[in-house]
Amino acid sequence: MNFAFTEQQDAIRESVAKLSADMLAPRYRKREEEALIEREIVEMLGEMGCLGGELPEEYGGSGLDCVTSGVIIEEIARGDFNVGYLPLLASLNGQIIAHHARPELAREWLSGITSGRKICCIALTEPHGGSDAANLKLKATRDGDHFVLNGEKTSISMADQADVAVVFARTGTQEQRASGISAFLVPMDLPGITTSRFEDSGQRAIGRGSIFFDNVAVPADHMLGDEGQGFKQVMQGFDYSRALIGLQCLAVAQQSLDETWQWLTEREAFGQPLAAFQGLTHPLAEYQTYVQAARLQCYYALWLKDNDLPHTAEAAMNKWWGPKLAFDVIKQCMLAHGHTGWGEDLPFSQRMRDVLGLQIGDGTAQIMKNIIARQSVPR
Repeated sequence: MNFAFTEQQDAIRESVAKLSADMLAPRYRKREEEALIEREIVEMLGEMGCLGGELPEEYGGSGLDCVTSGVIIEEIARGDFNVGYLPLLASLNGQIIAHHARPELAREWLSGITSGRKICCIALTEPHGGSDAANLKLKATRDGDHFVLNGEKTSISMADQADVAVVFARTGTQEQRASGISAFLVPMDLPGITTSRFEDSGQRAIGRGSIFFDNVAVPADHMLGDEGQGFKQVMQGFDYSRALIGLQCLAVAQQSLDETWQWLTEREAFGQPLAAFQGLTHPLAEYQTYVQAARLQCYYALWLKDNDLPHTAEAAMNKWWGPKLAFDVIKQCMLAHGHTGWGEDLPFSQRMRDVLGLQIGDGTAQIMKNIIARQSVPR
């Protein structure tokens, strides 16, 4: 077993870490206030090869492995959790498009996504069904060489910032459940598409909202995968994104720990540095252990994917444990800073709000545990 990163991965980590510290961290709070991620930042990430780097070169990627994509997300999220969502979206949607779109369509959109000129969101959730993802009512009706979409998607991350969306729609009957769902690549500037934005507690730079489809005509050749099989085919890509989400959250936890360890050496009480008090250091030592274990679990899932091995259970572990652990760690770091940690001058409260959202979005802990149980029970 080899737990070391390669020289290339270390070099990539170093360059992305510098970008994150210099360009992302200073505007973390400002992006929340503006409720926007600047397109200049997206394009900068594209120029550095941070978006969809694991995609083939013919689609604008660099042919990196998935472990390296994890390294990139980890370092970006250290500086700004929300900007860390951009490479995650690029990787998730990029793989879906690369595997299931017509080659010409894939090249057209992936060149924009990997360069940072285009943002792609994924539109699955609907108002009447969150965790019951296959209970979709958005209808796609065939009309000549188009499908006409009618309905609403809700709780969609970056709904009002995306240029294109991977949209799940029902082409069969409601009784068919997952077997009657197809996926489409839908440009967001098509006539009949409107969006809204919610007022959320966190992740405001990403934004979350609804997408409304009113007789939206989508070319039939924009279907991803086979008709009626889109849900089953495309959902497999979520195993990958769940491992990346774990690293995105744990990166913020580790950054908070690093800052707090430093704080304990600088702040004094009763004539001693705070680092001398076990009441403060022992909780952090425990969380340092948990973060290290969870982080290795995430990279293990990515290693399994790189080696074409099953990783559904491991990915689900990453998804429920990473966000929960990150929230608990950041809370402890805030408490260790005392009254200064409670203020908005330090980033802990914003980080807590941001990571908390991923205890809900992209699959709840209960759904993840169901997946783990299904994979674990002998058949």
